Amino acid sequence: MRHQARHPQFRQPLPWRPQRGVALIEALVSIVIFSFGVLGLIGLEASAINYSVDAEDRNRAALFASEIASTMWLNGTVSMTGTLATQYSTWQTNIANTALPTGLPNGNLVITPTAGTTNSADIAITWIPQTDKTATTRTLTTRVILP
Repeated sequence: MRHQARHPQFRQPLPWRPQRGVALIEALVSIVIFSFGVLGLIGLEASAINYSVDAEDRNRAALFASEIASTMWLNGTVSMTGTLATQYSTWQTNIANTALPTGLPNGNLVITPTAGTTNSADIAITWIPQTDKTATTRTLTTRVILP
């Protein structure tokens, strides 16, 4: 029987040059890529939490401004005398009190009558979010105009 020569393409690799470790390198590269994806998701979640807290603070400030404006409408005046002066100090305390569900971190309330009119005032509520590393003051301003 005649010995047939094998084609070089189908020859067995030589014993002194085996391919080893390629699967390990592929596994390590895939773990690195997966890790970058997980880090990206963690960063995205942190940003979402910060935006959620900021929206919640803005909602609280808007509710306070609405309550103050409603009280001014009920009393028929924007001047800070009598009942409104007492309520003003209560609002100021409640806005700054973060232990209350309505409180804002470092919250402050300023009611300024509009110059030249007796039936209009600006309600400005400021706060500094706890999640803000730059300590940027946020402000919500509402103008109340009584008939």
